[in-house]
Amino acid sequence: MTIQEKIRNNKTCLGIEFGSTRIKAVLIDDTFAPIAAGSHDWENRYENGIWIYSLDDIIGGLRDCYAKLAADVKEKYGIIPQSYGAMGISGMMHGYMAFDKDDNLLVPFRTWRNTITEQAAAELSELLGFNIPQRWSIAHLYQAVLNNEEHISKIAHINTLAGYIHYRLTGERSVGVGEASGIFPIENGTYNKNYMEKLAALLKEKSFEGNIYDILPAVLSAGEGAAVLTESGARLLDPTGTLKAGVKLCPPEGDAGTGMVATNSVLPMTGNVSAGTSIFAMLVLSKPLSHYYPEIDVVTTPDGSPVAMVHCNNCCSELDAWVNVFGEFAALSGEPMDKSKLYETLYKNALSGDPDCGGTVAYNFLSGEPVAGAENGRPMYFRTPDGKFSLANFFRAQLYSSMAALKLGMDILFENENVSVRKITGHGGLFKVQGVAQQFLADGLNSAVSVMNTAGEGGAWGMAVLAAYSAYGNGRSLPEFLEKEVFSSMGSTTVSPDEKGAAGFSAFIENYKKGLAAEYAAAK
Repeated sequence: MTIQEKIRNNKTCLGIEFGSTRIKAVLIDDTFAPIAAGSHDWENRYENGIWIYSLDDIIGGLRDCYAKLAADVKEKYGIIPQSYGAMGISGMMHGYMAFDKDDNLLVPFRTWRNTITEQAAAELSELLGFNIPQRWSIAHLYQAVLNNEEHISKIAHINTLAGYIHYRLTGERSVGVGEASGIFPIENGTYNKNYMEKLAALLKEKSFEGNIYDILPAVLSAGEGAAVLTESGARLLDPTGTLKAGVKLCPPEGDAGTGMVATNSVLPMTGNVSAGTSIFAMLVLSKPLSHYYPEIDVVTTPDGSPVAMVHCNNCCSELDAWVNVFGEFAALSGEPMDKSKLYETLYKNALSGDPDCGGTVAYNFLSGEPVAGAENGRPMYFRTPDGKFSLANFFRAQLYSSMAALKLGMDILFENENVSVRKITGHGGLFKVQGVAQQFLADGLNSAVSVMNTAGEGGAWGMAVLAAYSAYGNGRSLPEFLEKEVFSSMGSTTVSPDEKGAAGFSAFIENYKKGLAAEYAAAK
């Protein structure tokens, strides 16, 4: 069957993911290979001390992304898709979207990037005996209650970004279990009953009149649910009228869940590192942690298995800024370079740097970094007077910096909890230049790191695969479907830790820890 025939016969699945700097759509065929894509660049705004995206940003970006996907299909195959076998929506996890009974957004979407819920997160963590990070939706809700914000008396329901888009497309207010695990703790595939009772009592004590059981979205496991694209949803996504209603939508998932799927990391003792604007590691647990740590989230896979998550707010943004600076210099010199060539040149040159970066240390904190104890963001670097300062060492330090906070959290799992991992797989923009960040991550974690051939497609591809599972899973478990159908012939590259590189990364981290006091002072 030709690709044109697959498109006409709905043998395709669509995944759309709302990342922090880009909304991306990926269309796959029944071999799970990407056949078309579209994207829309966007940026959060810092307004009144809060990182937000407006509804116009969200809906306008969604439509532009979809239009570019449709245009890509038409350019490549001469037709415009009217339907799909299935589709799904993913987004940056956590955050806070609060609505009244008429579905009016009460305050602008507060993103995961905010570190404004310290009191709420601390009180909830102590109450439940379970780490509730500042970015979790429930921390945002409870902080709004503590602040006695005007809108709290009008709240009928709250949602995440992916859950909101899913609701607009289908009329169903539900989220996948992995996404739900970033809203409130999960047990046995739904919100933890005991914790919910404690939360309800606390909210009542604080004079909050809403019913928390009605306010949170329903929870579904991968492949569950019968949501379909409504007529109004089709027009929201495609105002041209070409897209038809009736497409099946799988439960919406967070970017952590799509990262696990995109790297085939849903079984115990597997893990992945997703690296873009933020960086996070997911290790599927074979046994519960002995107790909770502020640096470690416990979330779930899209089919409900427990996962230890180390989430860091900052990864590639400072790297990208430095690449742009060198791009400006290249243009001024009269020898401009295209962006991909710039990245490849600077990253690969970093491989020639000293393993310890010659005494150079960098911090990539554009926003607060709780894992490293930084309340606010101040990018900075320092170097020792007797060190070797070179372009290779400077950029190697920037690359190390993109994963340094992650290492601090991962060391807790490896050293305190003796968590074992059979394989770690990387995906996302940081790994696009082959063999550089992958090698540094292997050195930093002292573990072999694989990168799939689809690593650059990231979470949108993973979301398309989840949509395919909802359409073609045929009762199989998600791990079985991924292993036997999706990844049975998928290519990947694996690198092992380099002894000198691992020693150098350790030396860098010791300097990094010693310099954190200066970072904290700068942030004030």
